[in-house]
Amino acid sequence: MKRRELIQGAAALGVLGTLGALGALSPALAQDAGAFRKVRKEVPRSTPGKIDVVEFFWYGCIHCYNFEPKVNAWYKKLPSDVLFTKIPVVYQSQRVNFQGHQRLYYTLEAMGKLDTAHIKVFEAMHKDKKQLANDEQIFDFAESIGLKREEFANVFKSFGVNAKCAQAKAIFEAYGADGVPTLGVDGKFFTAASIAGSEENAIRVAEALIRRQRQA
Repeated sequence: MKRRELIQGAAALGVLGTLGALGALSPALAQDAGAFRKVRKEVPRSTPGKIDVVEFFWYGCIHCYNFEPKVNAWYKKLPSDVLFTKIPVVYQSQRVNFQGHQRLYYTLEAMGKLDTAHIKVFEAMHKDKKQLANDEQIFDFAESIGLKREEFANVFKSFGVNAKCAQAKAIFEAYGADGVPTLGVDGKFFTAASIAGSEENAIRVAEALIRRQRQA
């Protein structure tokens, strides 16, 4: 889903690149050349010897919610030389609480609660129609899933979460993707259902790009 569609869709619900020169491609990957894009600015690998794969997402995006089971099943089978990371995105908007949703993700991560609580955020927004439109609504949600409100609020506003949000912003801007869910590969390429034609194709193209980077 594109940025404008995300904001317009969220408001309606009350939730308030061109391919660059890639060098020589293998014949198998060449046929997918229109199904991925080159990043705006290359992102260095986070870990030497590991191929970074990122999923850009937003909790309020129905496509991200529907993609969640597929991408989770996929990344759990990735080889040991691939490091997969989810990155919640923020778009500039006065109607949608992108910043709060991003902070929510990194707060859950800092508290070691992502494994159990991540899907509950999606369900709260898409099944229960909770807006999570401000900090207090987010704190109410945290309390509803058994977290201590004060502890959660302190982490939510912490330096560590601030730093994670700043890093996420820098990475997303470097990739130059204009929608979610999007899969980024090794700080050099990205693909999505809107580019590759389907979620399954996006995963297949990402796998091809991983193989390419392994041989680079």
